[in-house]
Amino acid sequence: MQSLDVNDPQMPDLQFVLFVSALCTSNLKTINLSDELRQTIFNRCWALLHEGPPPADPAERVLDLRGGTELTLDACVSTIRSLLADAGIAVLRWDHPVSEPTRESTPAAQPLIDRLRQLYPDRPDIVDPPSPRSGQA
Repeated sequence: MQSLDVNDPQMPDLQFVLFVSALCTSNLKTINLSDELRQTIFNRCWALLHEGPPPADPAERVLDLRGGTELTLDACVSTIRSLLADAGIAVLRWDHPVSEPTRESTPAAQPLIDRLRQLYPDRPDIVDPPSPRSGQA
């Protein structure tokens, strides 16, 4: 299960807003956000960036912060944290199985990939090794 501490996400504000908005518009079934809260978070951030209503088409529900300012970004961060705090959510938790790559590697990288497959022919059981706990070596 993946998680994200809302108040200390360990990422820049821009990445935090884009990440949370992507979680809100995803089709994840296992996430500790209700559909209503997901809609509200996205819609309020959208309203900070646009004059019109948010798109109804799920494929178009993407926040583009390039036209915003630092003030807009701060407002989105505050909006997200406020809505989650009101809902009693300090940590976002979701489960998402590892997906197959959506693109092929570049031709220049293919020889290296082929050699790595020869060295490690079996698919690993895990994608990322567990992070060491604080205080352990």
